[in-house]
Amino acid sequence: MANISYTSGTTADPKGIILSHLNYAANVVQSNGLLDLHSHWKTLAILPWDHAFAHTTCLYVFMYKGASIASVEIGNSPLETLKNIPKNIKEVQPHIMMSVPAYSKTFRKNIEAGIRAKGETLYKVFQFALKVAYKYNGIGTDKGKGFRFLLKPLLSVFDSILFKKIREGFGGNLMFFIGGGAILDIEMQKFFYAIGLPICQGYGLTEASPVISSNVPNCVKFGSSGKPVENMELKIVDADGNVLPNGEKGEICIYGDNVMLGYWNNPTATAETIKNGWLHTGDMGYVDSEGFLYVLGRFKSLLIGNDGEKYSPEGIEDAILIHSPSIQQIMLHNNQNPYTVGMIVPDMEALNRQLKHRGIEKEAMLQILKF
Repeated sequence: MANISYTSGTTADPKGIILSHLNYAANVVQSNGLLDLHSHWKTLAILPWDHAFAHTTCLYVFMYKGASIASVEIGNSPLETLKNIPKNIKEVQPHIMMSVPAYSKTFRKNIEAGIRAKGETLYKVFQFALKVAYKYNGIGTDKGKGFRFLLKPLLSVFDSILFKKIREGFGGNLMFFIGGGAILDIEMQKFFYAIGLPICQGYGLTEASPVISSNVPNCVKFGSSGKPVENMELKIVDADGNVLPNGEKGEICIYGDNVMLGYWNNPTATAETIKNGWLHTGDMGYVDSEGFLYVLGRFKSLLIGNDGEKYSPEGIEDAILIHSPSIQQIMLHNNQNPYTVGMIVPDMEALNRQLKHRGIEKEAMLQILKF
């Protein structure tokens, strides 16, 4: 036993996940099979060190290759620590970083705010440059292919006058992020890929030590969680445990030395999760024809339609956020009710800009909303 890591208990009571030295060692080797780290690379560890994601990807993988690890400077409060991240990035000049959606969204917000502060004209040029980059990058695997090749000269111009300046703000050496912790929406993936700082979305859970799959810079497919790590088996099964073919949705199950020993003092939960050595993740997903894994959400949080079709609330939330720039956050809830409710947090800065653009006074709008 290496450690006992407790889950947050978001879907049930917290459980102590027992991870062994073999679990961690195996997952380090598996992860390195997806991406070969170089000994001269540096990382800035900004994730909490009590999480398996930070254990394996921020620490052990780098130790294994003799690469360098820096830690974010601790402040007198959590907020002060977060404010140290931009400063520390410029000091350390990392080559690779690990990120979670909350950090990624903050990075993007700061990037756009910095450009907007230099004038609306530059911001409009930036928006056009993003559109060109999105078109050139396609879905990732078809980057620059076919007609997209014609966009390369224009994209090179935008890269030199805009995107390169943004990358310099991240120390100048940063090549990419590895994203985990939760699913990062496709639009956010496209944004960072466009500016030359790809966030390679991965998937895992503490019970798997934690890495199961990941995109890597030379093999990215937006919306997916990349290809499974080596030296591990993965299958998609239906409710009866039957293996499903590529393209069909079911539960993601894995088998390998990275599967936890079990839950501490909880044999019932262990037996429900590990069956014949296979870890049943409780997540719904599918594998496409190219071997990329798509994670659709937790089975326990799925919305089920009258026709029996299952829908991921995370997918719906992401779609709304992508197409509604005036919404900052949204959360859907349905506890087996005949209707689904949502809590929406508006983006007040975006709304104020819209009001100003349309010549509507803020106070007048507030009076309308109150009415």
